[in-house]
Amino acid sequence: MRKFFRSFHYAIEGIRFAMKERNMRIHVTCAVLVTIAGLCSQLSSAEWLVLILTMALVIALEMVNTAIETVVNLVSPEYHALAKAAKDVAAGAVLISAIASIFIGLIIFLPKWFLM
Repeated sequence: MRKFFRSFHYAIEGIRFAMKERNMRIHVTCAVLVTIAGLCSQLSSAEWLVLILTMALVIALEMVNTAIETVVNLVSPEYHALAKAAKDVAAGAVLISAIASIFIGLIIFLPKWFLM
C-alpha cells in the first residue's frame, strides 16, 4: 500500500516539474479558460466528455514532450541531429493535439455562442 501512495507522490512531482515549463502553463491556463467557458455555456454531458478528453490529451502530450526533452538533454547535451529530431517530433505531437483541440472547441462553442 505504501508503494501505491508513493507512486502518487512521484506523479505529483512530475506534474510540478512540468508546470515549470512555459508551454505547460499556457496549456493549463487555456484548459481553465475553456472550463469557465463551458460552465457559462451549459454544455451537454457529451460535450463535457469531449472537452475533458481533449484538454487531458493536450496536457498529457505536453508532459510527455517535457519528459522527452529532459531525457534528450541529459543523454545528448551537445547538438545532435537525432536529438533534435526526437524533440521536434514530440513538440509536433503537442502541436497537432493543440490544433485539433482548437477545432473541437470551435465546433462545440460557436453554435452555442452565435446560433442561439
